[in-house]
Amino acid sequence: MLIPMRVQSPSSIKTYQQCPRKYYYNYIAKLPTLPNIHQLRGNIVHSVLERFFQLDVGEVTKEDFRQVLHVKMQELLVECWKEKEGALEKLGLEDENIVMFFEESMHMLDNWLKQLFSKLEKSPLPFDAAWKTQLPLEQEEQYVSERYGVRGFIDVVEQVGTEIRVMDYKTDKRPDVEKHKLQLAIYALLYQEKHGTLPTKAGIYFLKGDEAHVEVDEALVEFAKREVELIHQSTQSKEKVDYPKQISPLCKWRTGQCDFYDTCLGED
Repeated sequence: MLIPMRVQSPSSIKTYQQCPRKYYYNYIAKLPTLPNIHQLRGNIVHSVLERFFQLDVGEVTKEDFRQVLHVKMQELLVECWKEKEGALEKLGLEDENIVMFFEESMHMLDNWLKQLFSKLEKSPLPFDAAWKTQLPLEQEEQYVSERYGVRGFIDVVEQVGTEIRVMDYKTDKRPDVEKHKLQLAIYALLYQEKHGTLPTKAGIYFLKGDEAHVEVDEALVEFAKREVELIHQSTQSKEKVDYPKQISPLCKWRTGQCDFYDTCLGED
């Protein structure tokens, strides 16, 4: 039995590439998934960075911006963390683990701040004018293409000089922009369809490392189109048998397992 074309995302495509059966459980059978600290912490950090650029910095100067912005970033993390206290408690983690993830989150935000501070310090402009050059054109914006049946949440669209960049925040342990090439290609495709022009670059702010980019050209966009078309062709069926298991270390690891591990274990 065929199903109508669903709107894909970089996440759903990645899921299918990792394991078609996991895609089936998640997007067709719609089995419930369990919250986890990495996903929840990622949401918190994204909220902090979004609110950071909404701060009132009218009284901040070039002499005190480092200290002031660092304190404001800490306050935002505490604020956003408290908003998720209920969800954090439901994870059942030990208090020391919650503290560890909080401190790690602050370290990541500090690392990102150092990169921002470097850009502000290099600017010859007064602080308020230099700050405005760093403000995103868009934040946490959902782009949807009905033509290609794909969507994505772009964390940041920014202008750097004459360049337009579409950027994402990642908490990866090993920064590798090539690993995210398809996601960035899809973002470039979505941006082009909405604005009628290609962004200059697409990239990642690796919160445990540096920012990294790929140059955007028509070849990158064509790569996105091919992959999106391929996933549509591969996910037309509603039958579980058409979504084979792909056994890998992502099924079960030392500290956890796939959300559907127990279900999958007892099935063909």
